[in-house]
Amino acid sequence: MRYVYYVTAFLVVLTISIAGFRGRRSTQPPVEVFPDMNRQAKYKPQAGSKFFADGRADRPLPAGVVPRGRTIAPDPGFLRADDFLYRGKTPAGEFARGFPPPLVIDQRFMERGRERYTIYCAPCHGALGDGQGITKAYGMVTTASYHDDRIRQMAEGEIFNTITNGKNTMFAYADKLSPGDRWAVIAYVRVLERTRQGTVADVPADHRADLSP
Repeated sequence: MRYVYYVTAFLVVLTISIAGFRGRRSTQPPVEVFPDMNRQAKYKPQAGSKFFADGRADRPLPAGVVPRGRTIAPDPGFLRADDFLYRGKTPAGEFARGFPPPLVIDQRFMERGRERYTIYCAPCHGALGDGQGITKAYGMVTTASYHDDRIRQMAEGEIFNTITNGKNTMFAYADKLSPGDRWAVIAYVRVLERTRQGTVADVPADHRADLSP
């Protein structure tokens, strides 16, 4: 029974000791049972080295080496160097008009734009692009209509920039829409605009018979 008292007393003292030092600063380094390679020998950029004859840690690249994720062949996606495709701008830094050459504006591309638009844009801008989305009923009164002359005349690159970075009360959608999807949405927006501005003459002759009176 005496040993039970000793053990109990030891545990009480240990608990009080540990709890009593919580929150206090110590000048001693922490005890590391498993350092997990927190400290290991390494060279920092532009540091010196006694191993190499020239005394430099930075070494010249071997012949024929290429950056990770890039092939020797031209790769337009590397570092997103295409300003038109990834930023909607010309080499001069102005917002570009039209669509980047790598994209193919076909039926599949338009369907993708319609799908993404329905998910991310229609709640505010409306299914028709007139700014009459469901959020209108909940107090969103500043949603732009794509049928305004200002937006109809806006460069596609500027619309791309707005989708990417947001504007006013609109949040950025770069984390939700890939660059290709942003361009697809813009293509669909242009289609919505044409529904208000288009005429019978815009419809191919072999499809005019399909139009409702």
